[in-house]
Amino acid sequence: MFQPNLLNGQRILVTGGGTGLGKAMAERFLSLGADVAICGRRKAVCDETAAAWREKFPQRRIDTFGVDIRVAQAVDEMVESLWQDGGLTGLINNAAGNFISPTEALSPRGFDAVANIVFHGTFYVTQAVGKRWVQQAKAGEWKQGQPLRSVMSIIVTWVDNGSPYVVPSAMSKAGIEVMTKSLAVEWAKYGVRLNAVGPGEIPTEGMSKRLNPGEEPGSRSKANNPMARTGTMAELQNLATFLMAPGHCDWLTGQSIFMDGGNALATGGNFYELRSWSDADWQAARDRIEAQNAKDKSQR
Repeated sequence: MFQPNLLNGQRILVTGGGTGLGKAMAERFLSLGADVAICGRRKAVCDETAAAWREKFPQRRIDTFGVDIRVAQAVDEMVESLWQDGGLTGLINNAAGNFISPTEALSPRGFDAVANIVFHGTFYVTQAVGKRWVQQAKAGEWKQGQPLRSVMSIIVTWVDNGSPYVVPSAMSKAGIEVMTKSLAVEWAKYGVRLNAVGPGEIPTEGMSKRLNPGEEPGSRSKANNPMARTGTMAELQNLATFLMAPGHCDWLTGQSIFMDGGNALATGGNFYELRSWSDADWQAARDRIEAQNAKDKSQR
């Protein structure tokens, strides 16, 4: 579908790039000639992913960082180190956190666990990268007619109509969509374009076990989705590549693209069916989510 050298000369940072959707997107960028940097709280996971990629793509540069994007100083230090050895041409805001819960049962800590990653963390990374692109443009290192720099942020279809039981994520992702629109206008004159993608269900371990605990991955989408299936990694990889490839559609900026097989149009949102859960159902879900959290912490 894409020419093998499509992304030659690009260097793209993917947050949460060691696993799941971020890993899949970064790997596609590598296969098309880009260099990548990936970050995550579990640096060992990023290093393991990078080691496999270096065997597969020996000509590509791959950098890894163990960074908690909730910490603005740590983010800025990571981005500064990337600028010290060449800078970036692109950013994928992929890192996120989410879990299902009745909103009345949320603790401040539970709310912050999602909002600090998705809302604050995404802004910290975007600003740290963007301000350096702006500085370069003001210094004459970028001029009209030269390749643009691109930011793509992962959002959710719920930003249009909300979604029960995932209110911290819905609120935070809505903020990211507004950031995308706002900065697309503010930074356009500096050669920076920003877009967002709201994928439907593309099963990953972390997502499935926190949003559909106890269910077979994809079972809900197969029952409710107009196309009767979940999305695939390849479909997300293709869309991300289109948005990040220079010179293909540079006038596209400030847009949100929803790729969910028409699910939001048909059902109005996700998780509404959980209104029928009993207190025992919710307790069982919390137990499974906490077990997955403990497993992840043991791997850091």
